[in-house]
Amino acid sequence: MADRAGIFSSEIFKFFRELGRNNRKPWMDANRERYKTTVVAPFRALLERLSPAGRKLNAGFATAGRVGENFSRINRDIRFARDKSPYRSQMYLFFAEPGDEGGQLYVGLSAESVTSGFRIYGGSKTSALAQLARPRGREYPKWLEGQRRRLGKKYESYWYSTEMGEWTKHAGWPVHSADWKKLQGWIVRRKLRPVAATRDGFEREVAKIFRDMYPLCRFTSSPDWKS
Repeated sequence: MADRAGIFSSEIFKFFRELGRNNRKPWMDANRERYKTTVVAPFRALLERLSPAGRKLNAGFATAGRVGENFSRINRDIRFARDKSPYRSQMYLFFAEPGDEGGQLYVGLSAESVTSGFRIYGGSKTSALAQLARPRGREYPKWLEGQRRRLGKKYESYWYSTEMGEWTKHAGWPVHSADWKKLQGWIVRRKLRPVAATRDGFEREVAKIFRDMYPLCRFTSSPDWKS
């Protein structure tokens, strides 16, 4: 793991590139220790450094470091996937309130990029998206427009719907009632150069993004949100 001056090294991007080219169990088995040193250990260090900022935003955020609660899974569920490659060539760290499909503040590294921001997905009737976000999106378009003005110049926004059974991406902010009736996912993010993750202060840059994004997280996921 990199020293205090930088959490990640450039080796993590090399690892993900090589995994993308060799996405098979024998390759991963042969590189398991490299994965633990290059990917897992630095991500756990990032969680340790970001957790105070996350808890300051919301004391209810999970910070125990479990896969599925703070970290994405490297293993893919290939049962219903067309692409049968067994591993994902990226990793995400996220903060969220415990519950069903609520909004997340996240930071992710892949072979070629670093992204950080807010995201929410939810297909079930009990998800935060269905129970809280969709009704609020239809009821508070002015609040959403205010967030678009506040964040739109610094962050990319896009959302998803299901059209004719296909997952469809829409650029921009979902500020209209008709958008929220069919919204299945929403992402607001900043894309950073890979070198940003290797520099001193990366966690501070991510923490600032989380502060910017937290109102969106509350709007979509917190039962006690008020405009």
